[in-house]
Amino acid sequence: MSAAVIGVVWLQIDLIRTAARVNEERFEKNVYNALNAVAARLEKEESKEVEKFLYSGFAKSFLQRQLSGSESSILSMDIGVTGSPLNALKGQENLNQLFKDLGNACPYCLKEREINYRQIVSNQSFSQRLLEERINLQYLNEILEQELTNRGINIDYNYGVLSKKTKSFVIMNGHYAVEDNQTNMIMPGYENITMPKYKVTLFTKDVPPPGLLVLHFPNKNSFVWKSLFYNLLGSLLLAAIILCCFGYTVHVIFRQKKLSEMKTDFINNMTHEFKTPIATISLAADSITSPMLAGKPDKVQRFANIIRQENKRMNSQVEKVLQMAQIDKRDFSLKVTEVNLHEVIARAVENISLQVEKKDGIVNTDLQATNPMIEADLTHVSNMINNLLDNANKYSPQKPEITVLTRNVANGVEVIIKDHGIGMTKEVRKHIFDKFYRVHTGDLHDVKGFGLGLSYVKAMITAHKGQIDVKSEVGKGSSFILTFPFYVNNN
Repeated sequence: MSAAVIGVVWLQIDLIRTAARVNEERFEKNVYNALNAVAARLEKEESKEVEKFLYSGFAKSFLQRQLSGSESSILSMDIGVTGSPLNALKGQENLNQLFKDLGNACPYCLKEREINYRQIVSNQSFSQRLLEERINLQYLNEILEQELTNRGINIDYNYGVLSKKTKSFVIMNGHYAVEDNQTNMIMPGYENITMPKYKVTLFTKDVPPPGLLVLHFPNKNSFVWKSLFYNLLGSLLLAAIILCCFGYTVHVIFRQKKLSEMKTDFINNMTHEFKTPIATISLAADSITSPMLAGKPDKVQRFANIIRQENKRMNSQVEKVLQMAQIDKRDFSLKVTEVNLHEVIARAVENISLQVEKKDGIVNTDLQATNPMIEADLTHVSNMINNLLDNANKYSPQKPEITVLTRNVANGVEVIIKDHGIGMTKEVRKHIFDKFYRVHTGDLHDVKGFGLGLSYVKAMITAHKGQIDVKSEVGKGSSFILTFPFYVNNN
């Protein structure tokens, strides 16, 4: 059962981890797709600017060249674009060669020359600009948010544009980064800018590419696990139910095993307890019917008394079992009257003294309670005191020394029955009020009883709205403390 439960829990954990890994891979794929889409849109936007620049400037200059046929006029004229690169291109061998044969070229050659020219102008005019000048901040913010949202990524993120030339961020989270000569620009989450996780190269047509677009998600883990939350919660709940049921099952198994052992002990004890009285009654009955006792009424009376006492003893044992059955069913009622605890204790001490004196022991009383009157059921209170005194005598192997004390406490009377017997361990104290439980005294059956006495005392003191406590130390004896309230009903 343990192996099966552990296996089920382990498989469930492995499934959840696999699902989390799949979610993370899907997340990373969507992030890279979004970054590639953003990079492509930035390049496309720049291409539009190139087209605008070329058509506005080149068309005008080419028409002028065709009309004048003068190369120098083309190179020196204003083409209407701020920062025109034509003056910067003067004297360059490739551009000069481009213009040399334009006058006599065929239309196809002119078209080819136009394409070459446009490429030269675009490369010279845009690739030499600073990386941050080639990116529109507002446009970058918009398309980055769009591409991430379109792929279901709706969490906080930090982004930056990393320049390969300066090895620092030139744009961070919608702002241009002002470069500090002493420190590099650092984006949150990327203190080590040489190893970003989510990145894409910008303007790949340039050789070499000028920089990278970098993303960082501070709450990535929570986003990845968010979709698994209900699955995880359900799995944990079911696993907890399985573990609880498993633990409860094991607990019940051990409890039933323990109860079975206790009931077996009870049956053995009951058999032993009844064996002696039955044997005694049998012998007494045989003696009465013996011809030798004919005409000896005193002998017959003696054996008749023995039969009566043993029968009473057996009846008392049966009554204990029946009383516990009634208590378990809550099928009993208290016959509440005024009870003088000191009188009950005096009678109980008188009864137990004969048994204690046989073992050369003594029973002391210290009745300090100034008000010993309580509302209680006299029969049950007497049984409780007698049971505790009987236990004190049983578990005091040599020369029992038993003391009974009383004193008034708040709203009641406290009765303490103390002995100097074998005592109990902490583990034993946990179970002494369990039904059928008996303290082990070895293999010898020298302590009589069914294990019902203390269980009965606990049930009765609870019925009287009182309390019972025990203090014990192995080898030094035990003290049972009964607290009886003055009134069973609080009113």
